[in-house]
Amino acid sequence: MLDDIYNTKILEFAGNIPLLGHIDNPQAQAKAHSRLCGSTVSVEVCVANGLITSFAQDVKACALGQASASILGQHVIGATPAEVREAYAQLHAMLKDNGPVPTGRFADLSFLEPVRDYKARHASTMLAFEALVKALDDVEAAVA
Repeated sequence: MLDDIYNTKILEFAGNIPLLGHIDNPQAQAKAHSRLCGSTVSVEVCVANGLITSFAQDVKACALGQASASILGQHVIGATPAEVREAYAQLHAMLKDNGPVPTGRFADLSFLEPVRDYKARHASTMLAFEALVKALDDVEAAVA
C-alpha cells in the first residue's frame, strides 16, 4: 500500500529539507526533472579541496523527492563528489535493481526502500542526487 512509502519517517524527512535557497557564486548549477510526475529539483554547489563546501537546493517535488532532498541536504556538506556518486548509484541500485540499501554517509536513504515496489515513484526519489551529480560533473569539467 501507499502507506508503506508515505510512512512517518519519510514524511518527517520531507517536512524538514535543509539548505533550501541559493548560494553566492556557485561553481555549478543543475536541474533534474521527472516528466512522469512533474517534480523538479535544482541544485547549486561549490567544491574546494575535494569536498563539497557549499550547497543549496530548490525542491518542487512530491514527498518522496522532498525526503530524498532532505537526506541529501543533511549530509552533503563535507562529502566528497565520490561519496555523492556512490550514494546515487546505491539509491539507483536499491530502487531499480533490487539492490541492498545504501550505506555510508547517506545511509538514511535506506528509509526510502519501500519505494522500490512503486516504479512510478523512482524518478522523483532520485532527482536531488541526479541533479547534484550533474552539477559535480560540471565542476570537474571546468577544472579539467
